[in-house]
Amino acid sequence: MTATPTAPEQLDEQSVDLAITGMTCASCAARIEKKVGKLDGVTATVNLATEKAHITYPRSMTKGEIVAAVERTGYGATVIEPDERLAPPAHTELRRADLARRALVAGVLAAIVMVLAMGPWRFPANPWLQFALTTPVWLWAAWPFHRAAAINARHGASTMDTLVSIGVTAAYLWSVAALITGGEHGDRMHAHYYFETAAVVTAFLLLGRWLEARAKDQGRSALTSLMNLGAKEVTVLTEGGERRLPIDDLTVGAHFVVRPGEKVATDGVVLDGQSALDTSLVTGESIPVDVGPGSDVTAGTVNTHGRLVIEATAVGADTTLAAITRLVEQAQTGKAGVQRLADRISAVFVPVVLVLALLTFIGWWIGSGSATTAIGVAVTVLIIACPCALGLATPTALLVGTGRGAQRGILIKGAQVLEDTRRIDTVVLDKTGTITTGLARVTDLTTAGPLQDEAALRAAAAVESGSEHPIARAIVAEAKGVALPPSTGFRALPGAGAIATVGTGDTATEVTVGRANLFSAVPAELTAAAAGQAGTSVYVGWGDQARAVITVADDVRDGSARAIADLRAEGLDVWLLSGDTAANATAVAGEVGIDAEHVIAEVMPQDKHAVISRLQSDGKVVAMVGDGINDAAALVQADLGLAMGTGTDVAAESADIVLARSDLAAVPQSIELSRATLRIIKQNLGWAFGYNTAAIPLAMAGMLNPMIAGAAMALSSVLVVTNSLRLRRALPDA
Repeated sequence: MTATPTAPEQLDEQSVDLAITGMTCASCAARIEKKVGKLDGVTATVNLATEKAHITYPRSMTKGEIVAAVERTGYGATVIEPDERLAPPAHTELRRADLARRALVAGVLAAIVMVLAMGPWRFPANPWLQFALTTPVWLWAAWPFHRAAAINARHGASTMDTLVSIGVTAAYLWSVAALITGGEHGDRMHAHYYFETAAVVTAFLLLGRWLEARAKDQGRSALTSLMNLGAKEVTVLTEGGERRLPIDDLTVGAHFVVRPGEKVATDGVVLDGQSALDTSLVTGESIPVDVGPGSDVTAGTVNTHGRLVIEATAVGADTTLAAITRLVEQAQTGKAGVQRLADRISAVFVPVVLVLALLTFIGWWIGSGSATTAIGVAVTVLIIACPCALGLATPTALLVGTGRGAQRGILIKGAQVLEDTRRIDTVVLDKTGTITTGLARVTDLTTAGPLQDEAALRAAAAVESGSEHPIARAIVAEAKGVALPPSTGFRALPGAGAIATVGTGDTATEVTVGRANLFSAVPAELTAAAAGQAGTSVYVGWGDQARAVITVADDVRDGSARAIADLRAEGLDVWLLSGDTAANATAVAGEVGIDAEHVIAEVMPQDKHAVISRLQSDGKVVAMVGDGINDAAALVQADLGLAMGTGTDVAAESADIVLARSDLAAVPQSIELSRATLRIIKQNLGWAFGYNTAAIPLAMAGMLNPMIAGAAMALSSVLVVTNSLRLRRALPDA
């Protein structure tokens, strides 16, 4: 990933998300992008699968002007409000029900027409019955195709609906003409009709559209569940007691109650109570997280037991859940390079097919001498060439893949990220907070002479109680529950340790805690004890003599070793990057299975990005995993940046993928999911390109009939969407 500075003109831009109605194929999406994009300073990205558009426009324009611009292209548009961002478009359920009704009616009538047309019976009323039964199919059931084709024609454009409408109408009107005139030979009883073609093709296409809409809704299910995570009401503490309020009325600073089994209404900090929160729906972690006073909590997590009183620290669009929503939607509106290629092809595909169908009709009429045969072959070309599958190939896979990632705490920021993961050959892991928990704790305490362990710990904790250093906090935490003597005169020794006077009166002693070089005498047994420990050792002493050594270490996360093994199994080289000492970094690397020669230690925070750059200059394509502010520059420098979501906001903003879970297993899973999604996209596009490439010549050669063409075209779209749905099983459940 390369950092892109914000151009001055970008500061004058704003954006809006629109729900689009009336789109039926990739050509529709491409036309909206092209027409709206012609406006000065406006860029549009339209997603066929989600039926949404993301439009960036100058501040000199209004949302109303943008909506009007979309409507001038022949489609409906409404502004999506923030709380509706991931909800399915309101019209989709109605549209699916309408498609079901039309498909059912068309299917029943088409079946009767086909029996009449292909059965052995011939009687004078037979063609009139076919006409009577096909007319409502052509007029009412196929109306969505005719209406869309007419709107497009009015705007000088053509889409998939144009092909379908022309094909079905040509078959129907040709048959009506034959019924009235008696056909080419003037024999109404034995004339060749295409009533069954018009009826059956319409039924097949409507069934395909309904199945496609149903499958797209299934793909959206993971995303709509994000919206459902939020609580609808909240119990707020007021001066008059507890009061139930709509979640929209909750404000920052309000105190609210969460009882067992209830969802945490918004991000906040626990004021009172002890419990464990089930965070699996938000982060994908299956183990509940213990919380108590001072603990940060996230909207959408579930309280397992105990009553909690929480102070709201963020509401509405500022919550973690809302941030996840924005990231997921951002990923879905983007387009990978392969999709942009498909869009360019779809934009010119329909006009080319119309020309091919006309040439086919002329060629067959001249070659066979039969206009009836020619119209049948031309209709087949029109029907089978519809590029639905091409337009759905990428957006449906992105829809399902990013939704599955969100379920498992993996937030992919954009479509281009998927292609970046394919090229990665090296993964660099920050140590603290990534491989390890980032929470230091005392792992060993050794004393020299008669000094008791508790006395040494009390003296060290009394000194360190005046410091905010992570090592100091670990020592103070270890002494929790032990009465500490008073300390005065605290003085920090940057990079070395601290000094304070411990005790009062005649017992007051100046105690030093820090590096060995702060003492003139360090007993050999303390030096040996420190050398045998993995971690950072600090010495405790007074009178210029060290009397104890305390080792503080950062625990390796559960599952880190397995995650690194999974990365290596993917053929990736794994490196460890740390500002810690070489000894400590190497010890951690050995524990999790990273080769010693792949350890880069004692790196200053500001130099981490230089390490990534050096690896890149050696020809490596690097993914960087980090969690802190000091990792932000390295995350930007890397070809692919992954931020542990438990880290800082700066790291998350700098990354391509945000991992809401704290375990390192999310790293190989994110790469696996990204590659699986890209693989499905390529399969879909391969099928779509291959289908059209093979089917059109076969249709032009007269080797297919219109009914088979209609079934094949409908099946191709359903196949693409169904293939994308396989991504719902891409990762194991928590």
